[in-house]
This record gives sequence, structure tokens and C-alpha cells, in this order.
Amino acid sequence: MTRNGCWKTILALLCFLGVMPAAHALDPAAVRQLAAEDGDAKLAAINRLVTEGDVAAIPLFQAMQDDALQIFIGRVVIVAEDGTKDAVTGEVLDAPPDQLESIIVNNRIRGALDSAIASLRLAAPDPRERLAAATAVAADAGEEMLPLIERALAKETDPGVKALLVQAGAAIALKSPEAARRLQAVQLLAQSENPQTKLMLAALLEKNAEGGFAEPDAGVREAAQKAISEIDSRALVPQVLGTLFYGLSLGSVLLLAALGLAITFGLMGIINMAHGEMLMIGAYTTYMVQWLFRNYFPSAFDAYVIVAVPAAFLVAALVGIAIERSVIRHLYGRPLETLLTTWGISLILIQLVRTIFGAQNVEVENPAWMSGGFSLGGDVVLPYNRVMIVFFAAFVVFLVWLFLSRTRLGLYVRAVTQNRQMADCMGIPTPRVDWMTFGLGSGIAGLGGVALSQIGNVGPDLGQSYIVDSFMVVVLGGVGQLAGTVIAAIGLGEVNKFLEPFTGAVLGKIFVLAFIILFIQKRPQGLFAMKGRTADS
Repeated sequence: MTRNGCWKTILALLCFLGVMPAAHALDPAAVRQLAAEDGDAKLAAINRLVTEGDVAAIPLFQAMQDDALQIFIGRVVIVAEDGTKDAVTGEVLDAPPDQLESIIVNNRIRGALDSAIASLRLAAPDPRERLAAATAVAADAGEEMLPLIERALAKETDPGVKALLVQAGAAIALKSPEAARRLQAVQLLAQSENPQTKLMLAALLEKNAEGGFAEPDAGVREAAQKAISEIDSRALVPQVLGTLFYGLSLGSVLLLAALGLAITFGLMGIINMAHGEMLMIGAYTTYMVQWLFRNYFPSAFDAYVIVAVPAAFLVAALVGIAIERSVIRHLYGRPLETLLTTWGISLILIQLVRTIFGAQNVEVENPAWMSGGFSLGGDVVLPYNRVMIVFFAAFVVFLVWLFLSRTRLGLYVRAVTQNRQMADCMGIPTPRVDWMTFGLGSGIAGLGGVALSQIGNVGPDLGQSYIVDSFMVVVLGGVGQLAGTVIAAIGLGEVNKFLEPFTGAVLGKIFVLAFIILFIQKRPQGLFAMKGRTADS
């Protein structure tokens, strides 16, 4: 006997003795049953293959989903680009297309196939793939999947996947006719961190059409109520932290929107109704930078935000300087005319953007490093884009403070803000300070537009949503006061987010506005009074 013949004999013996697994271990009877005309028979075959837990069934189910599983002379075959193969043995067959018969797959069967594929992927080596599979199984778990879930749970090491599998198993147990088993499932779900768990438990306490409870056993209902209370108590801290963060995030957006206005309003006393459009210009500049990177530098797309920051500042600053030099410098000391003029300028800018980009919103995509978020527990997730906006706002405030306190132009701005006439007498070029400061304020608003583009769509009316809030921040914090603007913006953001669950977004804003009106009645100078001879006069 040759060496090759010897090896073939040994391999055959090993296969015969069961030492080595066969290449195709699918149940032939179950595979043939997939071609049955009766839909219930198909479902039974799918469940049977899933219960066996053989991952070789995944390509079979995928082929069935894609209508590539067909019948050839009584045999179930998979039709692929590289030929037609027997679904059980893998044997390549010479099957003319006119001799193939399709297997009917309706929506009910497709849903079962989705669940079956997810169930079998619970054994995948990649934790992310197992997590996706566990999520699908937990959302739609049938009793026939329980053995597979238990086997996967015994081997699972990832905490996230394990939690979902526990939920899936408990969800199946909740449908058990035995009250003791349902009670055990409720007690198990009480320890779950998954946000869907509370909905499953609450469904037990609902009443049916006959007036009875969905859960007939009073002990199980009591345990479900107790479990819901435990889940709520555990979720309280993450929810409070999440609300604090979202208030900080909203405050950061308000701060970026109001910071430039606080500087220009404090310096010149101008009610600039076009300030919101500087936000819009910054957002559309970000959109254009994204478009350039997507079309000309796709490999560096994730860096477009870094380029968009200086670009948005520069474009918005140049637009602001142009407005100040062409219109506003002729209206100093005439606040009503300035208000009406800047409102007209805002309408012109909105219509100009509509003409160039269209009236529909445009989408600005987050770079990969700003996509996603991390969980605080329960259903509280902190998005990375909002986390970055908080840090970005803090960085911008630091740069503005550095400019005002450590540069000659910043010294000039503070001097003109406190006493314009005296600064003019001291030789400070107040007209140049005016246009440079107006450009700075507009540029900071442009940076706010970059931040806004990362948390929502960009449209021509973007700035109109923030102009009133910006003035509220400036007036509450104190005109021309950097510290007051920061505290007022963060404070208003937090108050809005804590009021929303009780009053709703619109009514919450009304309460905040009423509070500011009452506060200004008692303290017209805001949180921080302006210092200097102009303030005292």
C-alpha cells in the first residue's frame, strides 16, 4: 500500500469512529423539509437546524433568504456564481437553470431566518458579532431557541453579550405555563442592565381585554413590580448624570453662540440681529469643507473638522467685518436703526444661502472619532460628538480669555468697553478696535456653527433658533462679561434640561424666560456688573 493510500485509510477510520467531525453535519431530512410547500413545515425545519447549533446552517439560511436555495430533481441545492451545489453534501451538480425549481419564502419565513442566523452567530469568535447576534435574539426569542441560548450562555465570557443572553432566556421563561418558572425569570430580569427589561416587566402588569392582568399570578406580578422599582433606583444616578451632561452640552452650544455677541454687544452696544447668521455661515463652511474632503481627499476625511474650525472662523469673521465696515459703523448711537438694519441683513444672508445651497437642510457627517458614544448604564448614552463640543467650548473660552487678558488688542477692547471716550483720548484707534472686535465676535459665532453642524442638520434658518437664547445669555450674565456669559450659558442649559421632563421643551423655555425677566427687574446689570466709568455713569 502506498503512503497516500495509508493516510486515506487512517482518515476514513477516524471519520468512521467519530474522532474527526464530518465536513457536512447538517440533518438531510431537515434540509429537505426546507423545500416543503407548507410554511409551518419550513419553520419546523429551521427550528430543528437551529436547535442542532451547527454553524454550517448559516450559509444555507442565507441562501434561502437570497432565493438561492432551490430544488433540482428532488434535491435541495444552493445556486451560486461558482455553480450549483448540493445543500447537504456540497457536491457540485450539473443543473441546467430550466430544471431548477424555486422555494417559496414569505415574510414570515424571512423573519424566522433572521432570528435563526442571529442565533447561530452566537458562537462566532468575534465578540462584536456575538453582541449583534445576541441583540437580535433578545428582541425576538422563541422557545425553540432556549437550548441554544443556554449553551451559548455557558460558554460566553463577554459581559454585554451575557446580559443579552440572560434577557433572552428570561423572556422565553416569562411565557412558560409554570408560575414558578415565570417568577424565577422575573427575579433574574431584576438584575439586568438592559433598558428593554423594564418594558418586558411592565407588560406583565398590563390588563387585558377581559379586565384581568396579563400575568395571572399575583406573586409574579408583585415580583415584577419590585423588579421595576429596583431597576428605577439603579437607573436614577445614571439618569441624573446624563441630564447634567446634556445640560452642560446645551450650555456649551449656547456659550459658543453667545460668546461673540457678548463681546460685540459689550463693546459697541449694538443689538446685532444678524449674529445668528454667523452661526449659519460657520455651519455651511463646515459643510463645504466636508464636501471638499469627501471629493478630493477621501482618505483624510476624518480630519475635515480640524480644517473646518479655522475656515469657519475666518469666513464668519470676514463677513462680520464687511457688515461692520459697510453698514454698522454709520449707525453707532442709533440702537433702533441698528436693530432694524441688522435684522434686514439677517434676512438677506438667509436668502443668499437659500439661493446657493437650496432651502432644504444639508447633512454634515460626523468623523469616525466623533461617532458613537459610551453608556453610563441603562439607556443613558453620552455621544462622543457632544463630549467633544463641551471640550471645544472650554477651549474657545480659554482662547478668548487669553486674547482679552494677554494681548494688546485685548487690552484695547477692555479699555474701549469700559470707557470709549477716555480710550479715544489716550490714542487708542477705536474705529479699528470696533471692526476687529466685530470680526472676532462673528468668528467665534462661526466656531459655534461648526459645533452645531456636528449635532444636527444644517439649514438656512439655523441661526434663528439661537439668536434669542444668545441675547438671554448675554443679558443674564452681564453685558461684556466673559465669566458671566459662561455661568449664564451653562446655568440656562442645565435648567432647561432639568425642566424638560416635567414641563416639556417649549414650556420650559417660557419658564426660563420669565425667570430672566424677573431677575433683570431686580438686577439690571446681570450676574456680573460692568466696571468702569461708563458703567457708573
